[in-house]
Amino acid sequence: MKKFLVLITLVVVAAGAVWFFQNGRKITPVEGASKRPTTAIVIQTNISFAVNAAGEISPAEQVSVRPEINGKIENLPVDVGDRVKKGALLFKLDDKELQQQRASNLTDIERSQLSLEKAGRDLKRSQELLDERLISQELFDDTKTAFDLAKNALDRSQRDLAIIEERLTKTEVRAPFDCTVLIRPVSQGQAVSGSGGFNSGTEVLTIADLNSMVINAHVNQADVPRLKSTQSVEVTVEAVAGLRVTGVVERIAPQATLKNNIKGFATRILLQNVDERIRPGMTANIKIPVSSADNVQAVPLAAVYTERNADSGQYERFVYVQVGDAFEKRNVKVGVADYFLAEIQEGLTQGEVVALELPKEERDKKAKQAAGKRPGGGEAARPKSNSGGRSGTAVTPATGTNSTAAPAVRSGPAR
Repeated sequence: MKKFLVLITLVVVAAGAVWFFQNGRKITPVEGASKRPTTAIVIQTNISFAVNAAGEISPAEQVSVRPEINGKIENLPVDVGDRVKKGALLFKLDDKELQQQRASNLTDIERSQLSLEKAGRDLKRSQELLDERLISQELFDDTKTAFDLAKNALDRSQRDLAIIEERLTKTEVRAPFDCTVLIRPVSQGQAVSGSGGFNSGTEVLTIADLNSMVINAHVNQADVPRLKSTQSVEVTVEAVAGLRVTGVVERIAPQATLKNNIKGFATRILLQNVDERIRPGMTANIKIPVSSADNVQAVPLAAVYTERNADSGQYERFVYVQVGDAFEKRNVKVGVADYFLAEIQEGLTQGEVVALELPKEERDKKAKQAAGKRPGGGEAARPKSNSGGRSGTAVTPATGTNSTAAPAVRSGPAR
């Protein structure tokens, strides 16, 4: 039985080998995609560069409402989602005990007033007797001391009453501004602690002004120098399709922070004319326009190179322009640039063709230079490039390039 199975297996393998010999050679690999372009034409177009960021929407004013004194909630007329006008009652604490203390203080004040009046009469009578030398000075001093004590007792009773009345005003908590109730973690009848007690008191409500919303965004440190306060921005909200609102950069943090392993600056953006569909906690995408240029000559960003001139020490920007079958190096003046196109202010005319990668002559030249620098004068291998032999540095999006300072550059091609 085992020999029979082995025989069958050998037959199957042999048949497969014959089929592959006859048909396998006809199978050809799938041709790759078309080659990427190596040149581009100078065109007339519009360029707009903007900084993109994302952030979370939150109320500009949000308050955690906590009582200042201990007590039990007697009245809680609001609930989550309720809109409350400024000065309206949010909740009220049970004040029966405080009212009893107030009544007791009023009685103490009345008793102190009577004691003071009696002490005043005694002092007046003692003064008359002392003037007639009918009593001693010691007895007169005792009478005056009794009068002073009665006066102090009245003052103390009045201060106690003022404290109780002040606490009574804290049993009612009213809205500090027009607001909406976001959270209500307690219910009517629950005992709560004051803000001066344990854990800063019990949170009864969280309220916020939803008519004024802000976006707290984290802007990359490379983009922060292009931002400024009072700058208008365009905001789209992911949860509300098609909604676009306008915001204003309110403030930029002076200290960088690290978020998701990216160093940046906390930026606060104030929304204007807030739509009712926008709610706290939604994610917003922010587009901050930095610079723009209309109807200008432009080339792909990959065609512009930046290198430092060894003689002048200044950075130069240049392109390789096609002249016949060859390319010539030509200095250009770059204006506004985004992540795809760069404005060419001087050096090119519309319709000219520029190279998107280093021409073959330049690659050979750099290969010979690299070979000459190799110890012993040996020939070095041609350097590899991710962009078809492109070397040097490419310009980064910027708003101005007329400055004599070294411009921002980044290594490798910009695709």
